[in-house]
Amino acid sequence: MKVVAAYLLAVLGGNTGPSAEDLKGILGSVGAEADDDKIELLLSQVKGKDITELIAAGREKLASVPAGGGAVAVAAPVGGAGGGAAAAAPAEAKKEEKVEEKEESDDDMGFSLFD
Repeated sequence: MKVVAAYLLAVLGGNTGPSAEDLKGILGSVGAEADDDKIELLLSQVKGKDITELIAAGREKLASVPAGGGAVAVAAPVGGAGGGAAAAAPAEAKKEEKVEEKEESDDDMGFSLFD
């Protein structure tokens, strides 16, 4: 990722065809180690391609990736057959919340940061 970021920084800086040395210089300026294999792989894959076209193609690929968070939609049970199971799930969630509260109170070690 840092090699890609260095490449994009070089392009944004006006260098339309950054070399491996350019990328190493950018990475070195922030104290990051440059992996020669990754740099050469990136440069071979983007050689002769326009960066705006590459970004547009990447956006199209990312558009198909679900990114709606971790919530799962659950349909309500129809009729009385599943009522007991549906009621048990919220009770379990309440128990887990109580356990988390105890853990948080242990973090302060008996004193407040602002006392």
